[in-house]
Amino acid sequence: MPTLPINGIALSYDEYGAPGAPLVVLVMGTGAPGSVWRSHQVPDFVGAGYRVVTYDNRGISPVPGQTDRHCPQIEVPELVDDLAGLIEHLGGPAHVVGTSLGARIVQELALARPDLVRCAVAMGAHTRMDDAAHVLTRGEQELFDRSVTLPPAYRAAVDALQNLSPATLRDRAKARDWLDILEYTAAPISSGERGQLGATERLGDRTHAYREIDRPLLAIGFADDLMIPSYLAREVSDAVPTARYAEVADVGHYGYLEQPELVNRLVLDFLAEERPR
Repeated sequence: MPTLPINGIALSYDEYGAPGAPLVVLVMGTGAPGSVWRSHQVPDFVGAGYRVVTYDNRGISPVPGQTDRHCPQIEVPELVDDLAGLIEHLGGPAHVVGTSLGARIVQELALARPDLVRCAVAMGAHTRMDDAAHVLTRGEQELFDRSVTLPPAYRAAVDALQNLSPATLRDRAKARDWLDILEYTAAPISSGERGQLGATERLGDRTHAYREIDRPLLAIGFADDLMIPSYLAREVSDAVPTARYAEVADVGHYGYLEQPELVNRLVLDFLAEERPR
């Protein structure tokens, strides 16, 4: 995995596909590495003829002064600057696709650096967070600050209920697979994730600002998303003059992993409309 020295950190990224193909950069959410995109999105996007780049956001990539117990508080503008520097290094502009916190980063990049954005896709798009999300974020921060480690099986069950659709959990085989994966990968909140937590809340309500976005934007809502309810994604499409809205049924916050074929097709169809000819 190559690294790019940028804005005081070493940003780790991976590149797939033909060097001369149109560039797509995939932007992950809070606490997750870019490798999450590897199993489902990267093969489909490369197969559709794109050069695909995934990367680890600040906090996943090392931050100066970061230790096991301390990472500087991370703000969305820093994450946007990192993404802008990466796209410049790669020879952008690029199609940018983000989920959750990554959606906010993509939206802010389209506003601040439209020269680097061919089009944008925001899964779990939002101009703001709701009250439940604020309380949940404070609770997650407190777990780290008090050095509380949840039992892996309990953490897996909570993550499943928060992030997966009831339609997924009703399927016993799928539910068991997800619970096994979530329990196996369960880990205490890292210092870097603690630094990222609350970044989008601290940015505040950007509904008015997003009216200035002029790049093509697809705002995707996941119908059963409890973390970023789909009405928040619709608010983005209502605010951005160049946006359209799409909603995916029977998926939760992990919709791009629950029904990857459907979500990928939705995104790829949108990118194809904006692809240079």
